[in-house]
Amino acid sequence: MALIVSWNVNSINARIHHLRRFLAEKKPEIVLLQETKCQAEKFPFEALEEFNYNIKVYGQKSYNGVAILSKSPIEDSILGLPTLSEDWPPEARYIEAFTTINNYPLRVISVYVPNGLEVGSHRFLYKLEFLHALKQHLIHLSKAEENIIVGGDLNVAPEEIDVYNPKGLDGSICFHIKERSQFRGVINSGFIDTFRAMNPGIQEFSWWDYRGNGYIQNRGMRIDHILVSPNVSDMMSEAEIFKEARGWERASDHVPVLCKLGN
Repeated sequence: MALIVSWNVNSINARIHHLRRFLAEKKPEIVLLQETKCQAEKFPFEALEEFNYNIKVYGQKSYNGVAILSKSPIEDSILGLPTLSEDWPPEARYIEAFTTINNYPLRVISVYVPNGLEVGSHRFLYKLEFLHALKQHLIHLSKAEENIIVGGDLNVAPEEIDVYNPKGLDGSICFHIKERSQFRGVINSGFIDTFRAMNPGIQEFSWWDYRGNGYIQNRGMRIDHILVSPNVSDMMSEAEIFKEARGWERASDHVPVLCKLGN
């Protein structure tokens, strides 16, 4: 059995004790991190040495940042989403690499989709173009019939069940029809939303706003996802959201999402 995890840690250095606690308890084979908020040289490699991960980081000072942790060697890494127009300034939001689990080859991706800030804004347009570019790149990768895992804060709640108040939030950031359509485009191209595939009809969230007692009142959204190619989906045995982490002291506003492969 192998455990894959994706987690927007909202500053790796601020949450390093949380990450260490999680790794000690769950022992995942692959961890995909987002919003690390540090340059590569500031990443806390030493604090993670005892867990014996190979680590690849695409960092940026104070903002964004993504990383891949794998128990196996990491090779052929790509920093930055290849299909995104160069008209947009470079931001550390996408990292892709090749690794293995028990000699099973995997192309793994950690992605942090822009939030969009406000519907109709320049950043919202950037978000839509980023999602479209991500979809196009995943379609390209799928043609090679590789085993692909995409983990990340996609900043999109796909369906009504994925938000606490679908009527009130309809048309707002992370639940706008244009964003959701882009997400559906990825799913329609063949990728599987692991949590929803393994938990049909179950409402759980991966993010709660710090403001207004969002977590205490369970006013959340499921905007963090692990998507897999069809050949990987055949190996899925479980998918869950580790909500417990949101109750830890000084927690990230996101919690880890998990997918187990094998028995």
